[in-house]
Amino acid sequence: MPIQSLELELQSTPVLGSNFQAPQRFTVLEAVGQGAYGVVCSAQDEVTGDTVAIKKIESAFDDITFAKRTLRELKILRHLRHENLIDIRYVFLPGLKSNFEDIYVISELMETDLASILKSPQPLSDEHCQFFTYQILRGLKFVHTAGVIHRDLKPRNLLVNSNCDLKICDYGLARLAMSNGDCRPLTEYVCTRWYRAPEVLCSWADYGSAIDMWSVGCIFAEMLRRKPLLPGKNTQHQLNLIVSHLGFPDSETISRIKNEKCRKFLESLPKTSGPAALYEAVGPQPPMVMELLDSTLPSRNGSVLRPMLLVTFFVFMSCL
Repeated sequence: MPIQSLELELQSTPVLGSNFQAPQRFTVLEAVGQGAYGVVCSAQDEVTGDTVAIKKIESAFDDITFAKRTLRELKILRHLRHENLIDIRYVFLPGLKSNFEDIYVISELMETDLASILKSPQPLSDEHCQFFTYQILRGLKFVHTAGVIHRDLKPRNLLVNSNCDLKICDYGLARLAMSNGDCRPLTEYVCTRWYRAPEVLCSWADYGSAIDMWSVGCIFAEMLRRKPLLPGKNTQHQLNLIVSHLGFPDSETISRIKNEKCRKFLESLPKTSGPAALYEAVGPQPPMVMELLDSTLPSRNGSVLRPMLLVTFFVFMSCL
């Protein structure tokens, strides 16, 4: 029987043991994903004829941190519209305004994500890597221009379809970048460790959009070698891998680390001279590829905080 909910007539469908509710214009097809947040189903929009994804965010208010992340993502995606960003078409709520617990979000349906592709035996050509990287940077440029730092770029958050269209998703950890000189303390517990920039690992509280570019470099290297470049087991191991692949940071960079424990740990590491291990890890590559890696994953000769404005130009030129 239809459920009257906030002036919507909803129909209920059992999905993976969960009561999945959707407006009557949508015919739920099948489950396409499940995680800590809830369930994602594909559905047919009987009005437009489109196939969409409906994400059920279960018990959205049980945990205050999770609730804040959900609200943040919805607010950001309602304002950001771009070909390389996942869109939000509708948000609807079941139950009554006074006691609803679940939130449903309808967006375009993407078939898979980059993490699944990289783990599969499907071959990736140079053209695939170029096109994926170009789209990541194209979407990211739009995000940064809007004053937003994503802070959780990784292959799992890059959705892909059979046409090789790529869209950035999951803005639950995103933050607004301060453009007026104000400085808000930002947390270290953001991006998945393997894609986390050194300044975040070293507990800098005033990092900016460059941390997303570091993640892009890690993702690009992973596409080239089909496995993670810096799979650290903990923060110390992650820093060790970074130094061993890219060289020991210069004394000026070391002196800027305010966390004494982190500074002493870095000073105790072997004084490697350059990114030889990085070049060995990705194998022989064209000069443009190495230039892109050097721009996103700067070696000991460059600061991890420097702006990387030429990256989009490099990738765009390689796609011409």
